[in-house]
Amino acid sequence: MFAAENGLKGDPRLQAISEAIRVVPHFPKPGIMFQDITTLLLDHKAFKHTVDIFVDRYRDMDISVVAGVEARGFMFGPSIALAIGAKFVPLRKPRKLPGEVISEAYELEYGTDCLEMHVGAVQPGERALIIDDLIATGGTLSAAITLLGTVQA
Repeated sequence: MFAAENGLKGDPRLQAISEAIRVVPHFPKPGIMFQDITTLLLDHKAFKHTVDIFVDRYRDMDISVVAGVEARGFMFGPSIALAIGAKFVPLRKPRKLPGEVISEAYELEYGTDCLEMHVGAVQPGERALIIDDLIATGGTLSAAITLLGTVQA
């Protein structure tokens, strides 16, 4: 579905990317088929294909900020930001950033968590692209959107 909806159907890069991602059954719990992207990072061609697909999609969208959600958003976000001429802003877990931060709490399946970013890292009116590794419940993505919205990005 993703490939067809995004004009990538038949794109040979997708097969290389898919083959580079290790699937780990029953991790972190029974019934989950975990897509381990760390193996993708070992294959420089597949990693580049992944970044290039994002760059092709977002290059001409006037994005000035790529916000990467800890931790796997840090793996792809800086490369995408550099390629599209945007700055990279890390969205981190609590107490990981020095200095003044703004925060957004969100619900997890079994508790709560929080994302933080530096005050002043994103200015009002900037267009942001959020990079994360997956969407399970949408809580982290929602928190990232809300956090960026607090500074009117």
